[in-house]
Amino acid sequence: MKLGIMTGAIPDPAASIDNFIALAGEVEARGFASLWLANTFGHDAVTAMAMAGRETKTIEVGTAVTPIHPRHPSALAQQALTASALARGRFTLGVGLSHKVVTEDTLGLSYAQPAKTMREYLEILMPLLAHETAKFKGDLYRSKIAIAVNDAANPVPVVVAALGPMMLELAGRYTDGTVLWMTGPATIADHVAPVIAAAAKEAGRPAPRVIAGFPVVLTDDVEGARARVDEILQIYGQLPSYRAMMDREGAANPSDIALIGNAAALDARIDRIAASGATELIAVLLETDPGAKARTMDYLQGKL
Repeated sequence: MKLGIMTGAIPDPAASIDNFIALAGEVEARGFASLWLANTFGHDAVTAMAMAGRETKTIEVGTAVTPIHPRHPSALAQQALTASALARGRFTLGVGLSHKVVTEDTLGLSYAQPAKTMREYLEILMPLLAHETAKFKGDLYRSKIAIAVNDAANPVPVVVAALGPMMLELAGRYTDGTVLWMTGPATIADHVAPVIAAAAKEAGRPAPRVIAGFPVVLTDDVEGARARVDEILQIYGQLPSYRAMMDREGAANPSDIALIGNAAALDARIDRIAASGATELIAVLLETDPGAKARTMDYLQGKL
């Protein structure tokens, strides 16, 4: 199982393009496989990761994830192709539906028929990222367009934030896999991995990536860290899609999903995630106490 780093899941007043580039350089120098950025209410994740990819040589950079509703699929395809060119073929586009409260209440867009929205979106996005003409006429989207970005990867890899069975089926049928959040190892093993693998096999696609995002904290103060994680990540336990995955896992709070404890405890949790069918773990480092992020990064580097 590959190990990577994810950032942007929580607001960071210090976030800047220079800091993303510096983090990418550190992640690469330490030997991690990838760096991922959540697209929330700060920097545009596609642009930031394209810049980070331009300034590195080996690591994969990607978005985890970019919401689809605000951008027509042809616009996001053009941006992703350009990001791939900037990153010299090492950019992966992660896309997702976001959440009803964001799409409707914040953006004023419709969140009706989310699975249909994603399916029609992928009908346009995927051909364009494979340097093909996207000819599609659906109920929600339509296009007849080709985009020429010849220095991009062919195809640009895509993963979908898929949790429920319909979204996992779409991810397996159309894309390279899924990227998860607030989804524990039991749920990956008995729900995510088998559903997406079956869909990919039926579609004649390769075995899908299952990229599992987890908060990770190396600490001897387990109870203190758990309380702080629940405070930092409180919103994720309230959003319906994540709440459903937490309930499936039997997790009351985000700290029940997080990897928290000493090295032995984290070793055991990581081994369980690897055995669940996850192909990659991307760690979100949280400063639950001074120095927590740095020592957790050092611990994870030792696992490479």
